[in-house]
Amino acid sequence: MRRYIFIGAGAVGGGIAGSLADAGVPVVAVARGEHARVIQASGLRVRTPDRDFTVQVLCATSPTALTLTTDDVLVLATKTQHAEDALRAWADVPVTRTGATDPVGVARQMLPILMCTNGVTAEHIALRDFDRVFGVCVWMPAVHLVPGEVIVRGSPLRGLFHVGAFPAGDAGEDVLDAVERDWASAGFEVHRPRDVMPWKYRKLISNIGNAFQALVGANGSPSSLIRAAVTEAREVLDAADIEVTSDEVEALARTSFTVLPVPGEPAELGGSSWQSLVRGSGSIETDFLNGEIARIAQSVVAAAPINAAITSLARQAAASGARPGDVSAAELAERLGL
Repeated sequence: MRRYIFIGAGAVGGGIAGSLADAGVPVVAVARGEHARVIQASGLRVRTPDRDFTVQVLCATSPTALTLTTDDVLVLATKTQHAEDALRAWADVPVTRTGATDPVGVARQMLPILMCTNGVTAEHIALRDFDRVFGVCVWMPAVHLVPGEVIVRGSPLRGLFHVGAFPAGDAGEDVLDAVERDWASAGFEVHRPRDVMPWKYRKLISNIGNAFQALVGANGSPSSLIRAAVTEAREVLDAADIEVTSDEVEALARTSFTVLPVPGEPAELGGSSWQSLVRGSGSIETDFLNGEIARIAQSVVAAAPINAAITSLARQAAASGARPGDVSAAELAERLGL
């Protein structure tokens, strides 16, 4: 059986790892700080709409804490801004054959890596360091705010993933077969498009609102601002002739799960960027969401002033330790000139 090593055991990585472990699938959770200490001491707690369970999982804080084998699958689930450092840290780790002791190569040559990241950049970064890269479009409403704990709000399925080789092709069927089988056993649905990137570009559009939600919090409604930024993003992707999965196809795929409240938690919980500000992480992934739209706009001699501006504001907020709601929707509109 494959073993899945989750590099970044936060909301998404921890939610998948805990669910797989609960289903009897071998996993390693790679974490740091207090989150790692709690997992090592007490296990990983996963809270869902219908279950609250704790699993004992192997938790590593660095690549040197593990012996990698040819049966391992690496799963990068960090924020995209941390992807490059994480990939470099794991690329040259020795890999042995199962049951043997002598290395037969290093991770970048021997092991597949799944990119469970938002945005559309991490796959390109990974190709510098890994030979077998798989893109993953993640639809999984998950939250990580408390050390040793993740909240997964999908029901009856916990999440939906579109997974495919990157660049697009027919390679890696053995890996895709294992992921589809093993992850399905843990309450996830896996689809295998030949080209996963149109799905990731569609998810990029859905993530355009993350920064607005993170900045405003409950201090007004930024819905009109988000609509303006999304319209701008769609225009940029159209101008760049980038294929994007249609809203109709995407909506149909997501009928397999519903976002439900988790007992003891508010009905509304924020997304990944909101969580970064709540935890005071000091960084935010907006550079690879709205900032990606601004970058593409530059490449087609267009402009994306709304997405460029919100990228800058979110980056400043994260660096300064701002919290969700420190700026109102009205104030944000004024700063954006909307």
